[in-house]
Amino acid sequence: MNKRKVFNDPVYGFINIPTDLIFDVIEHPYFQRLRRIRQMGLADFVYPGALHTRFHHALGAMHLMQNTLSSLRNKGQEISEDEFEATLIAILLHDIGHGPFSHALEYVLIPGVGHEHMSELIIRRLCKAFGGNLHMAYRIFTDQYERKFFHQLVSSQLDIDRLDYLKRDCFYTGVSEGEIGADRIIKMLDVRNDEIVVEEKGIYSIENFLNARRLMYWQVYLHKTSVSAEKMMISTIKRSMDLASQGIEVPASSCLSFFLKEQVSLQQLEQDNDYLKHYIALDDIDIWGAIKQWIHHPDKVLSELSCRLLERRLFRIKLSNEPIKDKEIEALAKLVLETLKISKRELKYFMVHGSISNAAYVSNGQKINIITKEGKIFDIAQASDLPNIKAMSKIVKKYYLCWPKDVNLRHNSIAYS
Repeated sequence: MNKRKVFNDPVYGFINIPTDLIFDVIEHPYFQRLRRIRQMGLADFVYPGALHTRFHHALGAMHLMQNTLSSLRNKGQEISEDEFEATLIAILLHDIGHGPFSHALEYVLIPGVGHEHMSELIIRRLCKAFGGNLHMAYRIFTDQYERKFFHQLVSSQLDIDRLDYLKRDCFYTGVSEGEIGADRIIKMLDVRNDEIVVEEKGIYSIENFLNARRLMYWQVYLHKTSVSAEKMMISTIKRSMDLASQGIEVPASSCLSFFLKEQVSLQQLEQDNDYLKHYIALDDIDIWGAIKQWIHHPDKVLSELSCRLLERRLFRIKLSNEPIKDKEIEALAKLVLETLKISKRELKYFMVHGSISNAAYVSNGQKINIITKEGKIFDIAQASDLPNIKAMSKIVKKYYLCWPKDVNLRHNSIAYS
């Protein structure tokens, strides 16, 4: 069988599968599941074109990694064929642990367990399935491989993951402000002292990369309508979990029912293959299929939330640079209770508040290092002529308040957003 297939990608054009092992990894059911998980969660509620999947992203990241490793080889860096293949597999599988709707439902179905932990567990399982042929890829992914720069290419402040998702998400949303020069950045990368560095002449491409990332977060990833949709989805799932934990019948697929009825821990996932098996079976289809059934559920809260999501009757959302005052929250809570005729125990599903934050560049621990023509290495945030990067290294926090649009506001202290 010819396993040297070619994918036609709308962002990069033709993407080649370089080895038989990589073809087999892509063909595996665990990886094919990524076709059914949206890259950007519920962002299509705002940007209708944002329908691409984690499958798209993983292939794109593998393509960029091929270009990166080839460029490093051309600069004299010794990279064996095994290291080349293992690094491609590591980036290919870096998001395999994502659950339904990617980040939107992270920590909801399995409290306290992020997709990174799940990726590690799934890659470990794939290692066994492939007879140990993925062992080097696993070591690179978990930063256990002796040549550390390979892991930096997979996960760092300037990794191949970010290069692809910025280009891809810009393409599918149509938000041109987030466009980056990924090809130029890749050509500017090199290795010194087993760490990835950027040649000095690429410094402005990195500044553009960081600025684009900041813009994409506020304009796309943390767009207020996306935040509203995600909070509604979380409320819907939490309500279904609360009902299921009380023994109330909540129709869903077998794998989703498993997580609705039982609070699963990381330890259980690590020790019991059945727990991981149910997780690997989960995707976006399970969630939408359940929500379509829940609109007919006798529980009015679950039914109402499900109807609003399916019909895109999203919560109104207010964003503020300052913490929202308790008086404002209390006044709105009273209005929600009166309008929707719900109990105080049910209020948490229809009124949500908290905070969101973003920093384009956090240099603590991981840095983007620039190498000068003289061979000196410094953190990009310390570049005296780039004040924008210093500003982008500060964490920006915004506060949100969500509530149903059909709640009429009678208090001047509560402003529409």
